Amino acid sequence: MTPKDRERAYEKRRYEEWQARLAVKRARAQRARRTAIIVGSALLTVFVIGGGFLLLQDDDTSSDTATPAASATPSATASADATNPCPVPTVKPPAKPKQFSSVPPASDAGGKNWTFTINTTCGKVTVELDGKKAPQAVSAMLLLAKSGYFDGSPCHRLVTSGIFVLQCGDPTGTGSGGPGFSYGPVENAPKDDLYKAGTVAMARQGGNAKSMGSQFFLVYKDSTIPSDAAGGYTVLGDITKGLDVVKKVADGGVSGGASDGAPTRAVSIASTSVAAG
Repeated sequence: MTPKDRERAYEKRRYEEWQARLAVKRARAQRARRTAIIVGSALLTVFVIGGGFLLLQDDDTSSDTATPAASATPSATASADATNPCPVPTVKPPAKPKQFSSVPPASDAGGKNWTFTINTTCGKVTVELDGKKAPQAVSAMLLLAKSGYFDGSPCHRLVTSGIFVLQCGDPTGTGSGGPGFSYGPVENAPKDDLYKAGTVAMARQGGNAKSMGSQFFLVYKDSTIPSDAAGGYTVLGDITKGLDVVKKVADGGVSGGASDGAPTRAVSIASTSVAAG
């Protein structure tokens, strides 16, 4: 075994151990909120609005400004195999995610569209952000993407029943992390509560329109997500390329055979970039 192979094997073991610890922590959290998680359509509203769809996001509003740890590039991943077309991520989440003291002004979105590129360890996803219809959410996303806030962070949650989403944006991978600021109200939510495949939207706490932070979800199949007292969920924009990447992750199902939890085909955000137009 070459030194490079040994290093890759070591990093793989470290990632698997980290994933195992994360799974135990997530299982404990899920048991604590079991009453808020749906099993059937009758409880869908409770799940989406009060459950843990990042909609159960406990935003950390501390002012800690620690910078993220360095992360590898998308090419620094282990090879995929026949049963898992997504390479095992080798990028690392920051030991202490960067924090911001305040949300940027909505005017930073410029009232125009932006191209948001998410380089994941399973492929590239390109999103067109609508700075006119969701200026506050887009301005926040621009800040986070440009600062490298998402680099190394895992997409920690996949839902395969009732609603169909892959949730990302929390460098801690716990579903409770945030950038240090929160904002609202809800912008650009669909009036019919239908979030079509390819939609990219912000998650929030149930009933709290001002609890959006960094976590977002990618809809890979048409999903009806009922509104609550705070409204629906802010739609940032739409996936223009790479929906097949999200579906590839979803096709692997949820770890342990459940319908809500960490994706079996682990995927992380290696880097992001934004450009006008």
